[in-house]
Amino acid sequence: MDFQLLDTIIKNKKNIFQNVSNSIWGFAEMRFQEYKSSELQCETLKQEGFDVEEGIGGIPSAFKAKFGKGCPVIAFLGEYDALPQLSQKADIMHKEPVVPDAPGHGCGHQLLGAGCMQAAVAVKDYLLENPAGGTVIYYGCPGEEGGAGKAFMVREGCFEECDICFAWHPYAATFGSVSTLANARIEYHFTGKASHAATTPHLGRSALDAVELMNVGANFLREHMIPEARVHYAITNTGGDAPNVVQAESTVLYSIRAPRINQVYELVERVNDIAKGAALMTGTSVDIKIGSAYADVLQNKTLDNLVFKHMQQVFPLAYTKEELEYAEKFKEVGDPKEWIMYQNLAAKVSGEKGASLFKGAMADFCMPPMPMKAGSSDVGDVSWNVPSSWFGVACFALGTSAHSWQAVAQGKSAIAHRGMTAAATIMARAALEIIENPQIVQTAKADMEKAKNGEEYCTLIPNETKFGSF
Repeated sequence: MDFQLLDTIIKNKKNIFQNVSNSIWGFAEMRFQEYKSSELQCETLKQEGFDVEEGIGGIPSAFKAKFGKGCPVIAFLGEYDALPQLSQKADIMHKEPVVPDAPGHGCGHQLLGAGCMQAAVAVKDYLLENPAGGTVIYYGCPGEEGGAGKAFMVREGCFEECDICFAWHPYAATFGSVSTLANARIEYHFTGKASHAATTPHLGRSALDAVELMNVGANFLREHMIPEARVHYAITNTGGDAPNVVQAESTVLYSIRAPRINQVYELVERVNDIAKGAALMTGTSVDIKIGSAYADVLQNKTLDNLVFKHMQQVFPLAYTKEELEYAEKFKEVGDPKEWIMYQNLAAKVSGEKGASLFKGAMADFCMPPMPMKAGSSDVGDVSWNVPSSWFGVACFALGTSAHSWQAVAQGKSAIAHRGMTAAATIMARAALEIIENPQIVQTAKADMEKAKNGEEYCTLIPNETKFGSF
């Protein structure tokens, strides 16, 4: 493989994908509403010679772009949805929205999608100069933030032709692989009976009381569930603003997480029982709807080691003086606990050498694949069906939390673009090595089956549930 040629290909077109990333940052579209973002990507990939199929899986903002023929079929999974109420002006060190309460890219998905596009186009261009059998696909995957878009795409068979999938995520540090927690999002809607809270309170049945009792019950449950599990909730409908009216309706949205899918199943049943108990205590009824669910990411030893090998060849990134000065300003307004966490993690896996590289503003160091679980991603659903590797690359200054205004503010910066291109280079190198050595596919498939540990993929999402239900 001629990696020098690949690097030249990536360098010659990097401005295209930086512009795509910046445009998507500006669009800042919420889950399943990413129409401008998907349109821009589709048009760019058509110009690059890909065959584009839009609206796959019945989701208007989902698509796939395909080039080549034959096996192996290697896919890159892009995301491009924003988060609510995170609008933020770029490159400033204080919170200041572009539009108050508007969405913003606080999780770096503008970089994530553009970087996966960049990798797919680089592999395509390389194959044009060095013809070989193989197919490259870029999947536009909407609705990762709370919508589990890939889980719905898996259900519709969108990834069945793939042999290998690659995905990455922007962070404030770089690591070869981590896993995630399986997750289910469930809406509990309570219905009671309205009445005058002063004159005839005995005639009312408070749905808000039911929500509050459910939340109390869920909090008591925490002592009696596995320590790795997580239960979060948000009251999305309080039933009104008038305290002198017994609330006839109220809704709470739960996110229930655990290390494995089957553990989420068990925990969901227990939380459902708490909801039913709250309804019995208050004389109300409860309607339970699962809107989305995520499997945990299955780490793949073969693919993760392949990614890490190329990651070590790409890093360090040799930031410029200007880039480090920029990062230092954001480190100062970040959370010290964030970068101390990464520093401690680096010391744990790489000793003093690793910890010492976290003393500046950028984590210009890559940690090896680790068997840890953090957050949730619908990449997990793909990884249970197609051998996949999911890794992180530093695109933000140390101290930058995901889902923060600081992450949005750095989203168009040189350090963000440098990280995006590094991720694209790592994925493209790994993909080309698989094309040259297709036997890797079978080893990766065996690793996937071993990681399942006898379990089969299943999802909590009912067949009748449509994407974007809530």
